Amino acid sequence: MTDGPDPKRRDALSEKLEAARRAKQPVKVEESHYTAARVGWQMVTELVVGLLLGFAIGFGIDTLLDTRPLFMLIFTMLGFAAGVRTMMRTAREIQEKNLADGADAAPAGKDTMYDDD
Repeated sequence: MTDGPDPKRRDALSEKLEAARRAKQPVKVEESHYTAARVGWQMVTELVVGLLLGFAIGFGIDTLLDTRPLFMLIFTMLGFAAGVRTMMRTAREIQEKNLADGADAAPAGKDTMYDDD
């Protein structure tokens, strides 16, 4: 009998185990800073926050002045408009960043939606 394990077999087994570990490790996928889900949730949040903030301000003024639905309706509409404006600004910033990165850049003079070629 031998005194211990064969060093050659042990080294070969170690190399096989290490190769198997590397193969099973998940490949790290580089995510874009602006994923579609993140952008969608950000825009929905901006709209809802605008609505709720306008509603709260209008409700507070109505409570103070005892003019129940008047200011609540006015400020809710103003909050909606502010939320839409914020959404549009965010969309423009994301679009400008994507164009600067070259992600959405279409060839000049080419209509990518209705390409008959």
